[in-house]
Amino acid sequence: MPPRILAYSATAGFRHDSIEASIEALKAKESALDVKFDFTEDKSKFTDENLSQYDAILFLNNSGIVLDDTGKVALQNYFNLGGNFLAIHCAADALRDSPFFGRQIGAYFDYHPEIQESAVDVLDKTHPSTVMLPDKWRLLDEMYNFESDPRAVGAKVLLTADESSYQDPQAKEKTLRHGSPHPIAWYQERGAGVESHGIAGRSWFTGLGHCIEIWSDDLFLSHVMGGIKWVLQSKTTKAFNANGNVGNAS
Repeated sequence: MPPRILAYSATAGFRHDSIEASIEALKAKESALDVKFDFTEDKSKFTDENLSQYDAILFLNNSGIVLDDTGKVALQNYFNLGGNFLAIHCAADALRDSPFFGRQIGAYFDYHPEIQESAVDVLDKTHPSTVMLPDKWRLLDEMYNFESDPRAVGAKVLLTADESSYQDPQAKEKTLRHGSPHPIAWYQERGAGVESHGIAGRSWFTGLGHCIEIWSDDLFLSHVMGGIKWVLQSKTTKAFNANGNVGNAS
């Protein structure tokens, strides 16, 4: 059986018009990835029983408080059992009332300048989500600023925003707290949202993914696919570990 991923795109705040395009793009990559996606915006799917069948949970451009208390407890339990996590773009603006989620994602969104052509620098060319990228990657997307430095919870930064490549007038008026160089994508070998008694799976986040058009960009899709492949290779779930507590058993 292929690894199974729950892709959750519910929103309770701003809704990106690229969500539908992202779902279609990921559906088209199921075969190449050898995974099974289940797409939902139904928060009632977040129960211990239902989450136990997934090797990873993907938060896809969410915003606001998109889970009730039962769902938050189930998500925390899933992380404690070795479940893996992926998050894209506005997912960093979700579940601000849940500190464990903030640690698992790495940092919450602060603000962004207007969308414009920008450049990101690749810090780590060895990771599966960046090995295909040019050293300086130019693209049209939002360059997120974050409320904290993901390195503070142990994240390893993969991509950084080249702040000289775009205009951010607000930066002069704000205290930027995400550290330097400016993080835009990162990973955690052991997700920091797990409780002390738990088994930590992997976590991967990219701040890119705003535009409809980027979801048909081969480089961006390869970036996301590399993150998915890397997360699933944690060997903490049943897809690659018969003794895993959660996941789609082979």
